[in-house]
Amino acid sequence: MTVHLLKLCVGVDTLSDLRDWQKGRLALRRKEGRPQEICHITRQTPKRRDAVLDGGSLYWVIKGVIQARQPILDLRPETREDGKAACAIVLSPELIPVRPRPRRAFQGWRYLDSADAPPDARGPADSDLPLEMAGELRELGLIDV
Repeated sequence: MTVHLLKLCVGVDTLSDLRDWQKGRLALRRKEGRPQEICHITRQTPKRRDAVLDGGSLYWVIKGVIQARQPILDLRPETREDGKAACAIVLSPELIPVRPRPRRAFQGWRYLDSADAPPDARGPADSDLPLEMAGELRELGLIDV
């Protein structure tokens, strides 16, 4: 059974900011001659590896709201710059907007069952509408983002 990961996206204000940051990281990796892949390095390795790699995604919490997901391609051992063991979460370059859902702050990452994951958004992929406005428009049935 598929399980997802949930992670706070610290230092980013919008989905466009995250997209731009990841493009910058890819450019840096290219310049350094490293593989062109998006990796998020974390201290803990998910123990439910098989369930995560069975179609799981990393759901990003931006400014207290789950806003997007990225399919997880691999989980592999990594060594941090300080020499400590870590886990590289290898992500698809595709950022998929989801229907916004509030989420309180937490440390590290959390598992997210498929039944609890917000559905993908249907609408403008780069919608940077203020969340309150998007919520009101959604309640009025004017958008489905």
